[in-house]
Amino acid sequence: VQLVESGGGLVQPGGSLRLSCTASGIISGIINTMGWYRQAPGKQRELVALLTKDGTRGGTTNYADSVRGRFTISRDHAKKVSLQMNSLKPEDTAVYYCYLHRTTGSDDWGQGTQVTVSS
Repeated sequence: VQLVESGGGLVQPGGSLRLSCTASGIISGIINTMGWYRQAPGKQRELVALLTKDGTRGGTTNYADSVRGRFTISRDHAKKVSLQMNSLKPEDTAVYYCYLHRTTGSDDWGQGTQVTVSS
């Protein structure tokens, strides 16, 4: 399985970025959850947002308290999710990792994309 992330970069405080993650080498039927974690320098990796299949079109979303109301995760198609990040703050600066959880129980990770929020 390969998870390809795109959309990271440098943005000023209050600005927006959109991250995308596309999965390949996997059957969409065994994708249970896709989403994003992040890791800032000197800190542990933490959950940002997840989208889990639940039989509905939209799925179930889960957000960290620190990003709820500013970030929105969505499914573009069966193997691609995007994260719209608005009102970015310097504390959002981190490497963002795409995450995939299979129905078989195993997890996959992307290589990470840097997001820097700075004036």
